[in-house]
Amino acid sequence: MPTLRSALSIASLTFACASAFFCAGPAHANDSSAELSAGGLVLIRNLDVEMRSEDLFISTGEVRVRYVFHNASDKSVTGLIAFPMPDITASEANISIPTEDPVNILDFKTRVNGTSVRTDVEQKVFVLGIDRTAMLLDQKVPLAPHLQSTRKVLDALPRPLWDEWAKIGLARVDEYDVGQGMKEHLEPQWTLKTTFYWMQTFPPKADTIIEHAYKPSVGASVGTAIGMATGDNAFLQREQRSYEQKFCMDRAFLSTVQAGVKKRKDGIAFSEERIGYILTTGANWSGPIGKFKLTVDKGAPNNLVSFCGTGVKKTGPTTFEMNATDFYPAEDLSILILKPSPTP
Repeated sequence: MPTLRSALSIASLTFACASAFFCAGPAHANDSSAELSAGGLVLIRNLDVEMRSEDLFISTGEVRVRYVFHNASDKSVTGLIAFPMPDITASEANISIPTEDPVNILDFKTRVNGTSVRTDVEQKVFVLGIDRTAMLLDQKVPLAPHLQSTRKVLDALPRPLWDEWAKIGLARVDEYDVGQGMKEHLEPQWTLKTTFYWMQTFPPKADTIIEHAYKPSVGASVGTAIGMATGDNAFLQREQRSYEQKFCMDRAFLSTVQAGVKKRKDGIAFSEERIGYILTTGANWSGPIGKFKLTVDKGAPNNLVSFCGTGVKKTGPTTFEMNATDFYPAEDLSILILKPSPTP
């Protein structure tokens, strides 16, 4: 059965700029944001329900998925379907989150047979594997650790709670200046887990079409280390080897970027965008995916794109398509897009 990363054929796509190539320099930490990988639907395991097809579209602006499920039995099958959001953990690193919604952070929407579905949602807060949700709700603290509104509420809590929450790792006391001089602040340290879910009935001997869409978390850097690994710079060499493995960059792709490096003197010729998609959360249906189609849109004709896939073909100025039958999602998908930087 075909898998995303085939031992016999790993495709890395290289589509260069229209007239000139550009180079890229390594990004500084404060010029970067990290991507959060999301994926598809998770079903309660049922051997009577098979996935006839999955049509997956990924771009930096939207992820769309269309599933066709088939209940092969003589009876209706009802089960839980869930869409887990990426975990949100407060950290020093910049995280790319496409909305300010404290619950539906990716603007998730779903339809069944063309009709919008009303989903339930569960949010839980964990520290070291311990559920601390009730402690936050008791103090009317928002559960989303990444929002400034949460930090404002934390700072207003009674001082004895600061020490108590710091002892159990729920928060930590930090000191910094936000324009009013050095002051102590209470920083969130928990992980938020959010899951949308609903009960779905699959009629007997019939297809059920489920579609969902959301805004992806797109990691970004103003520059890139790709093509800069020359001489004895061990750090850049390690970075490039890591990228080669993760995004299946072949020699043609690397040569394109390296040729651009030679034509730019400022070292900022490409910016990076990265998208992760979790394919391996599925497979709770009967058998493999009958027909799998992946479409990746790189956004602009002069962008470069690289990802792991078998038999990938260019289908338009910015789109690339992979098709497989009897597909088993054995690995997740990572997509790298390099965007030419403006000429200084």
